[in-house]
Amino acid sequence: MAQPTAAADVVIETRGLAKQYRGTLAVDGIDLRVPRGSVFGFLGPNGSGKTTTIRMLMGLIAPTAGTARVLDRPMPRAARAVLPRVGALIEGPALYGFLSGRDNLVRYDSADPTADPRTRAARVDAALDRVGLAAASGKKAKAYSLGMKQRLGLAAALLQPRELLVLDEPTNGLDPQGMREIRALVRELAADGTTVFLSSHLLDEIEQVCTHAAVMARGRLITQGPVEELAAGTHGRLAVTGPDPAEARRVLAGFGVTGLTADGDRVTGDLPADPAAVPDLAEINAALVAAGVRVRGFGRERASLEDAFVALTGEGFDVAG
Repeated sequence: MAQPTAAADVVIETRGLAKQYRGTLAVDGIDLRVPRGSVFGFLGPNGSGKTTTIRMLMGLIAPTAGTARVLDRPMPRAARAVLPRVGALIEGPALYGFLSGRDNLVRYDSADPTADPRTRAARVDAALDRVGLAAASGKKAKAYSLGMKQRLGLAAALLQPRELLVLDEPTNGLDPQGMREIRALVRELAADGTTVFLSSHLLDEIEQVCTHAAVMARGRLITQGPVEELAAGTHGRLAVTGPDPAEARRVLAGFGVTGLTADGDRVTGDLPADPAAVPDLAEINAALVAAGVRVRGFGRERASLEDAFVALTGEGFDVAG
């Protein structure tokens, strides 16, 4: 678990935040801290409580218990002061289908009391260009694909410079190229000083773009901290590639490697969780050679967020990006 950070360095902080629906705890007393300037991944399977948490943070629903502070102000009490400093895309964009993409953004911008109407057209053009919708800006929103609607919702969140950007499953409905573009945009925004809070059920997405992450499961916050530390806390796996997988499995089992699986000529297994119990890789290599196992590849694989999630929760979920 990461060390606590000073209040001035935190843009989102919750204490005992909970939401109950008809006797069911959707969010179960979470203590969340999002560092300023981070790209913070809010990770968990669908139904784990991510969207409910975000809705409480944005003042859309009231918590059953606990407190939430966003940009050092209490939510939902300070929503009027906080929300103009936040861009958000939650549960997909709300669009007027009979209006063009451009006209939808004009409506969004007109509803912002802080937006200067004299520069509205320039802001709308810049937002459309940034999400790759300039060429389709005149098409009616009802004719947009799901991915195009996601882009338009993101453009609405980017009409003004924001201190905090909250994105709930922002790559939903996008093709692989669209996913890469949105991830690149998130990195650009972070480089410009915007804190990005990104929820996703895609482990690969979090690992590629986020500096920090929190893991949710069944309404509970399992862990949080820098992405590298979360992955480093997992023991990792050992892999051996060669034409003698059965013999390789027998040697590895003798060194306490567990969960051994073979995929063609590649054998992988879990190293012991206790660092003191991890065998010397040189000794394993020597034992493979002594047993006559032919080896084309051998080494320890870097632990991933998938490994960390499975180790923490015993569950798995989508990892594709």
